[in-house]
This record gives sequence, structure tokens and C-alpha cells, in this order.
Amino acid sequence: MAGVIRRLDEAVVNRIAAGEVIQRPANAIKEMIENCLDAKSTSIQVVVKEGGLKFIQVQDNGCGIRKEDLDIVCERFTTSKLQKFEDLASISTYGFRGEALASISHVAHVTVTTKTADAKCAYRATYSDGKIKAPPKPCAGNQGTQITVEDLFYNVNTRRKALKNPNEEYAKILEVVSRYAIHNSGISFSVKKQGDTVSDVRTLSNASTVDNIRSIFGNAVSRELIEVGCEDANLAFKMKGYITNANYSVKKCIFLLFINHRLVESAALRKAIETVYAAYLPKSTHPFLYLSLEITPQNVDVNVHPTKHEVHFLHEDSILERVQQHVESKLLGSNSSRMYFTQTLLPGADCSSNEVVKASANSSAVTKGTSDKVYAHQMVRTDSREQKLDAFLQPVNNPLSTGPTEVTTEVNAGPPEGAVRPQDAEMADVSDLVEMADAQEDTVMPGGLSEGGHLSSDTVPSRKRPREDMDIEMEKDDTRKDMTAACTPRRRIINLTSVLTLQEEISNLAHANLQEMLRDHSFVGCVSPQWALAQYQTKLYLLSTTKLSEELFYQILIYDFANFGVLRLSEPAPLYELSMLALEDPESGWTEEDGPKEGLAEYIVEFLKKKTEMLKDYFSLEIDEEGNLIGLPLLIDNYVPPLEGLPMFILRLATEVNWDEEKECFESLSRELATFYSIRKQYIIDEANLTNSQNEDSDSGSTTWKWTVEHVLYKAFRTHLLPPKHFTEDGNILQIANLPDLYKVFERC
Repeated sequence: MAGVIRRLDEAVVNRIAAGEVIQRPANAIKEMIENCLDAKSTSIQVVVKEGGLKFIQVQDNGCGIRKEDLDIVCERFTTSKLQKFEDLASISTYGFRGEALASISHVAHVTVTTKTADAKCAYRATYSDGKIKAPPKPCAGNQGTQITVEDLFYNVNTRRKALKNPNEEYAKILEVVSRYAIHNSGISFSVKKQGDTVSDVRTLSNASTVDNIRSIFGNAVSRELIEVGCEDANLAFKMKGYITNANYSVKKCIFLLFINHRLVESAALRKAIETVYAAYLPKSTHPFLYLSLEITPQNVDVNVHPTKHEVHFLHEDSILERVQQHVESKLLGSNSSRMYFTQTLLPGADCSSNEVVKASANSSAVTKGTSDKVYAHQMVRTDSREQKLDAFLQPVNNPLSTGPTEVTTEVNAGPPEGAVRPQDAEMADVSDLVEMADAQEDTVMPGGLSEGGHLSSDTVPSRKRPREDMDIEMEKDDTRKDMTAACTPRRRIINLTSVLTLQEEISNLAHANLQEMLRDHSFVGCVSPQWALAQYQTKLYLLSTTKLSEELFYQILIYDFANFGVLRLSEPAPLYELSMLALEDPESGWTEEDGPKEGLAEYIVEFLKKKTEMLKDYFSLEIDEEGNLIGLPLLIDNYVPPLEGLPMFILRLATEVNWDEEKECFESLSRELATFYSIRKQYIIDEANLTNSQNEDSDSGSTTWKWTVEHVLYKAFRTHLLPPKHFTEDGNILQIANLPDLYKVFERC
């Protein structure tokens, strides 16, 4: 059934119209300020309470309102600035519709007190829903008009609930008044909260535009201003204003645009000017811009938006291009004089954080005094960008290995007495030397090989971007620099749904705050092979190196799937012997009910030989025809897994991986590899339990794993690791100290 069309009640129509014009307290103040300016005021005072929702008072010293006009002043479409539609073509006032006070009176209680120059006294009237409540009453008052608005949106509950933050509304009021104050330099403005004695914004009637900018935005902006101005008779426009030079930049663009003295917005003009600044300012920083365009009124359509914050004008593209060219011409010489604010990164150095070095023709030095004071309990005394000298001093015995001495020393070096377990001794002949091997034919191209045909870690670029920015379908471009050390400039394109799904799961579970903490942390030191300390801002954290490294290697295995180099063992490691070593370890859980160890070991060898092709193709895990392990995947530069965990890895590879389902297979296999590659306490020499002679022998090994943790693993955590959300709950990352809290403890002492 068709709906019935009815004529809306006049009160409903007026309230809807009011909601379009008055969207928030700042809109009401903007409309009233424009009325003050139309009345030729030289002083405008604004007082608000609770962000303007409870109380707004705007007072001026303009021409006032005649007593005869007070009856209809709050009715819709009543104005002194327009008589016929054709007058819009030459309108030079702010108001023209006669809707401002009417709209406000439909959503608030309005009181108008006014006095004209020739009146003997002032008159006061109150309004509701556009109608005067009682005849105007005579009262004392100064020349001009005072408009009081109380309980804004008292009858529009939805709008009032949406504007529940008074501080935010007050900030928007300050922004609006500040912009009009800068543009109208011959008029004094003041804004304050009711009950306050000091104004939050105050300008003087004799102040210049630059003085007002300095008063509102500070010296940092005003001292870097360039005056701009141009005109074009053919396009019938003039432009004047102030813009900052290349020395000034902020994170958010400050753009004050007035067209025919109306505060408006123009995304096209903003973009055109910011394009010019992009060549001069650091990335993601912006300038301060104040521009005033005066265009022939006949070429401007001001009646295109309820709140009048947009206008349309003829020859828009040509005018924007002309303004852009003029701004660019003003900025062309800005590189001849640049100012740099320098702050020392070294604690205790004799260098003020407020020091300013200016490289200009006269080499004058200026000091900056506007920076906020940082209190001792809030001061961050470290910088995550600092590098230590030992980062450039790799351990000489073997820069790749994190394992004990017998793995990292030269060929055939025996293990220190009593330093390793029996199975470690048997592994010595397998893992005497680890070297970089020939990479797979389909994943490594000659651009990444050394003369001997081995994958050279020096020629492989390291990824600098975080992992989430990497596209799976990477082009075959030799110039890319965002890959791990396991990757070469040419990559295989992986479109397996299972792999893409695993990558998406990693991305969805990432914790943004933890990622920021790991990216900007300062490494403090290793507590043990399992734990390390790191500082972020004013907090000290205890991090599980084991769990973080395990997650890192898992993510590398998933994101760089089928794109790994190879670590070639110097001598093939028989899978049968590795399996027997693992089964003899109590950790394997072997019992007599499982059958003889020899039979299980033979089964493991045969089973893994069947998977050789897949393991080599996707994971660079190479097994020869005789059942010997000859290669492991290279996941990150300068890192080789603790090979003492190799027997248990081979056992779990055959027994713990789900070989039936593709996605589960890749996930479980990657998890087992990641566990094998991670730093684990049981495979690092315990210095506390060694004798003095053994300590001397193991010093280099100890240094090696600590150096690797700090300069390889934690460096990789910065850029490659997307820490999952459960790290915040399972104790892998613990906050153990907080500088402000420590100061509170000291204050009690």
C-alpha cells in the first residue's frame, strides 16, 4: 500500500532546518560572529560554558538592531542584507538568508540585548522557536548587540548526546574564533570560559595579521612566515596571505582559507599547495597556510551549503593553478636559508635540547624557547636508534652459530671436557663446520652467488620494511631491498591458498602496540638464553627470547615460503643416527611398547625420504638418496640454529607433523622448524656450572650467543616480527619497572 504524503508541521520543518545550519556550538558562534562583522563591530567578546552547550554569549559594539525589528529578528528569512534574488550576485556581507538566529532559536533559548547609536536606552527580548516571547523591555546597555544562547539542543536529545565532550566543543570554538581573528586584523576578539578571568584567545584591534598569528599559533610559526600576494585581471581575483617557509613543518596541515572574507574549505587548493611543499618538507609533514582570495562577487556562488563552509566560483582550475604557481615561486629560494633544531642523543653531553643552529648568509644563531619542559620522571634517557660498537665486531670463531664451542670453532675441534652431553659428543663429527651452500636452482639466481657458487650473505639485501607491507606476488626486480637474508633479488610467486590463509591469520592476530614497542625498543641485556631485558620509553620489559624467536622464525617460514637459501652441512648427517640419538633422549618419550629403537629409526628414514622433494622445494630442507641430511634453510642473516636440537627435530618431523592436510602440514612443519631454530636454554652452555678452565674455553661461545641474541635476533624483531595478541597475556612479555612509579617509591623514602 502506498504511503500517504502529508505536509510537515511548521515546527518540524523549522527544527530540521535548524539542525542543518547549527550542527554544533561552533556553528552557532560562527553565525553570530559573522553578524557582528556585518554590523561593523571593532570588538567581539565570546563567553561559553560547558563547550557552548550550556551557555553562549556573544557581545559586539556594532550598529545594533532597531527596536522595531526585534519582533521579527528571530524569524526565518528575515534579513537587512538582501532584498531580491539578484542581489546574491553582488553580495558582500556574510549573512544573506536570515536563518542564523532563527535556527538557533529553534534549538535553544535566545536572549537579545541591543542598542543603536540614536536610541536612548537598550532593549532586551527573549525568543523561542523563532517567536518573541514578550514585547522588548528597555534596559541599560552599551551600543551594539549582546546575544545569549542557553541550553543549546535542549529539544534535540540525539544531537546533545552526540556532543557529550565539552572540551572538544570548546576546542572547535577556539579554532573558529582564531581563524576569524587572524583574517580580521583590525578587530579585537576574545574567547573565554564563563568564570575565567583570562581569555584563551585574545587579539587587539591595532594588531597586524602577523601579530595575531603569533598570538594564536606562537613564535615558531610567525618567525618563518613568507608574505604572498598576486592578482590577475583576466580571472578577476586577488590573493594575499602568509605561508611558512621550508624551515617550518608540522604533522597536520594548518590551512586557513577565506574566499571573499568567508571561512571556507577547498580540498583541491589544499592538495595543490601541499604538492608544492612536498619537494621542501620532510615526508608526512605539512606547512601553515593562511590565504585570502577576493573574487568578483558575480563569479562566486555562496549559496551551495547550509553552513556556508563551501563556495563555488568560475575559472576554479585556472585560479588554483595561478595560486599554486605563485606559492611555488615564493618557495624557490627557501633552500638558501634553512634552520635546524638539534637535540643531543647522548646523556650528559654539554648540548642544550633547545639549541638552534641556523645556516644562513649571516650565520646568525637563534634559540628556541617554546619547547615543553620534560620532567625527570618522564624523561627517556635512551634512543632506540643508537648503535653499539660491538654490533660491528662479530665473534671471530664463527659469526653464524649460536651453539656451543664445538659448533663454532674450526674443523675437527673437539668439545670442551664435561661441557656437553653424550649425544653432543656424537654430533661433533656431524656439525664440526657449517657453511653457506649452493642455493636451490629455482630460488637463487646468479646475482646472489659468490664466485665459489655459494650463497653469499653479504650480497643478499635485508628487508627494511615491516612484514605486513610485503606483497606476496613480488615482481622479479633486482632492485628490491625489502627481503630477508634468505631471499635473493628474484623470488618465486606463491599463490597457494593454504599459505595465503596462514599469512592472513598472522596479520589478523598482530598486536599494534607490541609491534611498536619491539620496533622502538632499546636492548638492555641478556638475563639468560631464555630471557632478555629491553626498555621502551620509560618502561622496562622482560621478554622471552625463546618464544619471540620461535614466533619470528615461524613467520619468516610462512611469509618467505619456498624462497629460502640453504645452509649446507660440511658433512652429511645420517638420519638414522640422528633418530637413534633422539630416541635415546628421555624427552622423546620412547617406551618398550613402541617397539625397538632401530626399527623406529629405519621407519623415520624411509618416511622422510618419501617427503624429500616437498621438503627441498618448499623448505630448502635437503635429504640425499642415502638418507643423509645435507642442508637446512637459511632464514635470517648471521644465524644458524643450535644443532644440538637436530636429532629431536628429525624425530618430531616424522611424528608430530600432520602430513595429511595441506594447510595443517605447512603450519605444523613450520612450527617444528621454528622451535628447532629458536634460542633454547638447554642448548646453550651454562657458564655458572663450569670450572675456571672450562670458563676460559667457553668464553667465546658465550659471547657468540649473546652477540647473536642482541644484534641478530632482536634486530630482526624490530622489522620482521608481528607479535601476536596472546603475548600480552601468556607472560612472554612482562613489564617489570616503570620510571614514574619508581620516582613515587623514592619520594616516600
